[in-house]
Amino acid sequence: MKMSTISVAFVLPCLNEAETIEWCVLRAKEAIGLIEERFGLTGEVIVADNGSTDGSQALAEAAGARVVPIATRGYGAALMGGFRAAKADYLVMGDSDCSYDFVEALPMVEKLLQGADVCMGNRFKGGIKPGAMPWKNRYIGNPALSGILRLLYRTDIGDAHCGIRALSRDAFERMKLSSTGMEFASEMVLKSVLMRLNVAEVPVTLSPDGRGRPPHLNPWRDGLRHLIYMFLLSPTWLFLAPAAALALFGVTVMAALLSAGGSELVSFAGLRLGTHWAVVASGAVVLSVQLALMGIYATLYGYREGYRRPEGLMARLLGRSRLQYWLGAGLMTMGAGFAWAFAITAGWVASDFGQLNAMRGLIGASTTTLVGAELFFAGFMLSIISGNRSRHAAVAAV
Repeated sequence: MKMSTISVAFVLPCLNEAETIEWCVLRAKEAIGLIEERFGLTGEVIVADNGSTDGSQALAEAAGARVVPIATRGYGAALMGGFRAAKADYLVMGDSDCSYDFVEALPMVEKLLQGADVCMGNRFKGGIKPGAMPWKNRYIGNPALSGILRLLYRTDIGDAHCGIRALSRDAFERMKLSSTGMEFASEMVLKSVLMRLNVAEVPVTLSPDGRGRPPHLNPWRDGLRHLIYMFLLSPTWLFLAPAAALALFGVTVMAALLSAGGSELVSFAGLRLGTHWAVVASGAVVLSVQLALMGIYATLYGYREGYRRPEGLMARLLGRSRLQYWLGAGLMTMGAGFAWAFAITAGWVASDFGQLNAMRGLIGASTTTLVGAELFFAGFMLSIISGNRSRHAAVAAV
């Protein structure tokens, strides 16, 4: 592909931005002029209008933008609609409220030309002008969310929620972005990291909102949505970590109670535990297995959708996973539970139906049976996620 044929599209989501849209379009056009001069690239400005009723469309067109109406409401919906309408190989996104100067996107485009798939802006390295960001967002919200992102996904992205970004069309198509709301920003970052895309970062400046009204962003609501989305794409922390904790607790307590036998109290972590704790331990074990299976489902779904790469222990497990193995494991585990319960019943019968002091054993047998049933039906669920195949990793080519 020759450099002169590559083009850049600046995509601006818009919903009643009459006070600021003209300035944003003009700055984006100025940026395109500099991009053409420096890199020899063509470009256009696309305003993805989300149903403005204040004349924003006419102002944008008069300033030189191509206005694309987007029927589906939402920040993500507007951007995806604008990206799809663009004819460019490189895409730049930024808000239409004067908070970002699109001329600062030149280093982003340069990063893409050098091989980056996505380039993020970093407001904390570039600068935040007075009044541009509420203190709770600057010192609590953004640092906390970016820190959680770095912890969960082992990335060094410094500003995960910056509104000005650039990405290649290939990266956009590969990520299969789908969020229609504000969590679209998180989806882009998370899938970039999960897919091991080349993510760069450049300093940008955040300026005060130029509109005379409150922003569309709701810090608490949208911050929570970003947090939830981070966990949605992290089955390890959402499902597997709680599963491991519950399993450790449940199995340890159950083993201690069973080893004591009868109805004797057991000392555990400074507590005196009786038979009723066997019910608690049983619930913890059953729930831990269910959560672990959900984590496996979510991981396999990520493989199938292409935003998660098969690697590590989970990839090796799914690489050997077959429907028949799960059915066999489930049946054997259920069989062990039934055998355990049968042995207790046989002992009771042998005692001429005397006093039955085996409640802990019966709870253990029931737990084993339930776990077996979970494993049995999990095999079918994995096959369904895999496209109704018995070999569960076939869809991901593990």
